[in-house]
Amino acid sequence: LQTTGGHECRTPVPPHVLQETHPLHSKSLSNEENLKLFGTCNSPNGRGHNYTVVVTVHGETDPEYMGEAIMKAFDRKNLDLNGPYFAVVVRTTENVAVCIWGNLQKFLPLGVLYEVKVYEADNNIVVYKGE
Repeated sequence: LQTTGGHECRTPVPPHVLQETHPLHSKSLSNEENLKLFGTCNSPNGRGHNYTVVVTVHGETDPEYMGEAIMKAFDRKNLDLNGPYFAVVVRTTENVAVCIWGNLQKFLPLGVLYEVKVYEADNNIVVYKGE
C-alpha cells in the first residue's frame, strides 16, 4: 500500500455506466407478495437500469482492465439470467454492488480493492467495502 504524507493513496477508477434489465422478484415469496412488495418493479418483462459504477482501489491499477472486468461481466445483460449470483439473490442496488465487488476480488490482489460505489439514481447510491 502506497502512502503519501502518512495517508493511504486511494485511486478512483474512471466511472463505468452499465445498462441492464431485470424484474424484482423473490422466489421465496408468492406472486402476490412479490407484487405487493416490489410493485411495478415486479413486471415479468423487467425494468431497465443505468448504473454508474465507481471503483476505488489502494494504489494504482489499469483503468482499461477495470473497465473490462466490470463492463464485460455486467453491461447490457439481464444478470438474473447471466450468472449464478442473482439466481438466488434478489436484485437490489446493494446486491449489485456486492456482486461487482466479488467479481473484482477474483482478479485483483488481496487488499487492493477499497470500495465499490453504485449509483442507480442521484438519490440512490450504495457504497460497499466488502463488509
